[in-house]
Amino acid sequence: MSGKHDHAEPVPGGERSDLRADCGSCFGLCCVALPFAASADFAIDKDAGRPCPNLQSDFRCGIHRDLRQRGFSGCTVYDCFGAGQKVSQVTFGGQDWRRAPGTAKQMFAVFPVMRQLHELLWYLAEALTLPPARPIHDEIRLALDETERLTRNDPGALLEVDVAAHRQEVNALLLRTSELVRAGAGQRKKDRRGADLIGARLRGADLGGADLRGAYLIGADLRGADLRSADLIGADLRGADLSGADLTGSIFLTQPQLNSAKGDAATRLPSSLTRPAHWPDSAAPTAAPAPSRPRRRTARRR
Repeated sequence: MSGKHDHAEPVPGGERSDLRADCGSCFGLCCVALPFAASADFAIDKDAGRPCPNLQSDFRCGIHRDLRQRGFSGCTVYDCFGAGQKVSQVTFGGQDWRRAPGTAKQMFAVFPVMRQLHELLWYLAEALTLPPARPIHDEIRLALDETERLTRNDPGALLEVDVAAHRQEVNALLLRTSELVRAGAGQRKKDRRGADLIGARLRGADLGGADLRGAYLIGADLRGADLRSADLIGADLRGADLSGADLTGSIFLTQPQLNSAKGDAATRLPSSLTRPAHWPDSAAPTAAPAPSRPRRRTARRR
C-alpha cells in the first residue's frame, strides 16, 4: 500500500495537515504490519508481519501505478491518517525495522493502534471546524488534546492503551456534534444509522441531514443524491455510485470511503477531501428515462 495513494494531491488543512499519509516518511508499515486475504481487493494472501512481495527496499510499492490493474484495489482505498509516519519517525525515532529487526514485532503491533488514534484525531479536528458544534468545542478540544497525548506515548505505553474505551468516549462527542450539525440542517430525514441499504436505488434521493452512521451503502445508486449535512461516519460506500451527488457539508466522511466508491467530475465534495484518481474526469452522461409501460388492470386483493 506504500507509495502513491489513489487520490489526488493533498489539500492543505490546518490541524489535519499531519493526519494525511506521507508514504515517503513511513517504513511501508501498511505493507507489512497488516494482513490481507486473496479476494476481489487483493490478489494474494499475506500474513500480518510479512512484507508484501511488491514492497521495495526503499519502502515504496513497486506496482503502485498499476495496483488496480494488478488486483490490489484494496491498497488504493486504504489510508493510515498519518499514523505510518508518526510511528516511523516519532514513536521509533526514524529507526526502521529492516536495519533494526529487533523493533519489528513491536512496531507492527503499535501501527494499528496509532492508526485508530489518528482516525479519531481526524474526526475531532473536523468537529472543531463545524460552527453548529461551537457549544461543545471546548470538550472536543480536550478530547483532541488527550488523543494527541496518547499518540506520543512510547511503544510499550501505546500497546497498553484501551482504544475501544477511548473511542467510546470520543464517539459520544461526535454524536453530539452530529446532532447539532444536523439540527441546523433541519434533520429532514429519519435515523438510518446502520441501515442495510446494499444496492439501494437512491438516485436523486434527498438525504440532506440524514443519519447514515455505519449504514451499508455497498453498491448503492446515489447518483445525484443530496447528502449535504448527512453524517457518514463509518458508512460503507464500497462500489456506491456517487456520480453527480452533492456531499458538500457532509460530516465525518473520509478519503478511504471516497476511494472505495465511484463518482465523476460532477460529484461535489467537502473541501478537505480530494476526488479519487480512478474517477473519470468528466461527468457521466444522464440516461434518458425509460418509456413508461401501460399498466394492466388487475383486481385488488382485500
